[in-house]
Amino acid sequence: MHSLANPGTIPVKGQAINVGMGQIATGDRATQFTSVLGSCVAVVLWHPRLSLAAIAHVVLPKSHGQNGQPGKFADTAIPYMLEQLARMGCPKPGLVAKIAGGANMFRVGGPLQIGDDNVATIREILKMAGIPITAEDVGGTHGRKITFTCSTGEMLIEIAGEKAKVI
Repeated sequence: MHSLANPGTIPVKGQAINVGMGQIATGDRATQFTSVLGSCVAVVLWHPRLSLAAIAHVVLPKSHGQNGQPGKFADTAIPYMLEQLARMGCPKPGLVAKIAGGANMFRVGGPLQIGDDNVATIREILKMAGIPITAEDVGGTHGRKITFTCSTGEMLIEIAGEKAKVI
């Protein structure tokens, strides 16, 4: 069981899903998500007892009324993920979140701190939704590759030049 919002963008092969910018995917215990992030943030909502999860590759914090690609914006991605999980029979109580990314890839201290803004907005939305963040790996100045395994809830974080870690 898996789905990918905007499925025409990236073909889904087997149970390994590569989630690109602005995309949302859902999966069950047989699913593994991967994503490569810079200032974007991967938000994973996971139900440990059911091993059901949704992931969004969030590009920007706020949609400002733009419709059409809910995964692109934090303020539309998280509600959309909750809707998709509910359709899979996954209740909101029991969900936990993991987030990664949000690097400041561009001039640090400049007017555009998209990574920081993405992380702050995601934290705020998850708090308002009552979903605890159980682990995160955010910030810095380097991109990351993440791999999330739905059966275990483990998120592997790989940053060039650093030892991989699991959160």
